[in-house]
Amino acid sequence: MEGPEGLGRKQACLAMLLHFLDTYQGLLQEEEGAGCIIKDLYLLIMKDESLYQDLREDTLRLHQLVETVELKIPEESQPPSKQVKPLFRHFRRIDSCLQTRVAFRGSDEIFCRVYMPDHSYVTIRSRLSASVQDILGSVTEKLQYSEEPAGREDSLILVAVASSGEKVLLQPHEDCVFTTLGINSHLFACTRDSYEALVPLPEEIQVSPGDTEIHRVEPEDVANHLTAFHWELFRCVHELEFVDYVFHGERGRRETANLELLLQRCSEVTHWVATEVLLCEAPGKRAQLLKKFIKIAAICKQNQDLLSFYAVVMGLDNAAVSRLRLTWEKLPGKFKNLFRKFENLTDPCRNHKSYREVISKMKPPVIPFVPLVLKDLTFLHEGSKTLVDGLVNIEKLVSGTASSSPMSGGLASSPSPGTPLETAAFLLGIQLAWQIDA
Repeated sequence: MEGPEGLGRKQACLAMLLHFLDTYQGLLQEEEGAGCIIKDLYLLIMKDESLYQDLREDTLRLHQLVETVELKIPEESQPPSKQVKPLFRHFRRIDSCLQTRVAFRGSDEIFCRVYMPDHSYVTIRSRLSASVQDILGSVTEKLQYSEEPAGREDSLILVAVASSGEKVLLQPHEDCVFTTLGINSHLFACTRDSYEALVPLPEEIQVSPGDTEIHRVEPEDVANHLTAFHWELFRCVHELEFVDYVFHGERGRRETANLELLLQRCSEVTHWVATEVLLCEAPGKRAQLLKKFIKIAAICKQNQDLLSFYAVVMGLDNAAVSRLRLTWEKLPGKFKNLFRKFENLTDPCRNHKSYREVISKMKPPVIPFVPLVLKDLTFLHEGSKTLVDGLVNIEKLVSGTASSSPMSGGLASSPSPGTPLETAAFLLGIQLAWQIDA
């Protein structure tokens, strides 16, 4: 191994390790055993550094990456209050809009409200990957130190209650419930006897009609902020999250928190668009609102934010909105034609042919319609074997990499929306009504 051939093999091995660390260093910090394996490889490589001078530059870079992966703050030196990351569904204040969005990890902590059958609540601080059992433990501890009636905390169960009244009993072993909680759903802790009596929060059952903030902001401000915020969310999604979501299913849930949040946000915007239109009582104002949302969709498409574009168009295409015949008749012909073009672009016929043609002509950075990326990966995973004749199916892995690689090159940070903080806060706390398909 001391000849040119041996040196070439060592350089190839070192290059592979460097690429691996470069790609996954943020995720490796969550793996306890990863640091030990990398350290062993590092020590073996350092032994050969004196024999192969050509490896010196790469080993120096490896040393820097290993330090990054192994960087841990000892418990003794940790600050007394660890910073809690803002999860947008729980933080709807203006000050949260000022915080740069960073990727979530399973060990990150968030605040969350857990409600009781009488709609009182306790606020707990919990890991993002916490199990149902852990959450109930935190709730029990809170109740013991509150003025709640004695015995209320005994034998608690955790239930996700949607605004439609649907209830889902969560099992003790389930984890990462915060990122998989549905839109307009909240966590309730109760005894089994009070399970049937659980009802949604009053503010979710009755949504007051009338003008909201959307009537007072410009389409450009809304579209640009949606793009900026969704870019922040998309930038936090690692390629591996797409693979874990499709290939590993439930086992990979704790590794897909950022992807789950992005999918939730897409659904949230879709329902928000329909809600805003349906809350507007006057047909004339509704027509103006339709016109504004069509403008927003057009600007999102121009911004190459196809996730927001799809979400807005699907909201306008909602069955309850489509039935507003008098409202659509008041819409100018120019906007009717534009919306038809948007409907054709989002048409799933011929495997989303129109969408694929449009996105193929775009240059990064692009925010794709993420559900379609997951659909392509699922088709690839279920339609081809990972192993063929005992060998790894390289073609499948290469195709999966091409599908899951975010088209975000060329932009180091999120675009600045230039919108007032009040508008940003409004778009973070958009109000939804679930009874829109009735």
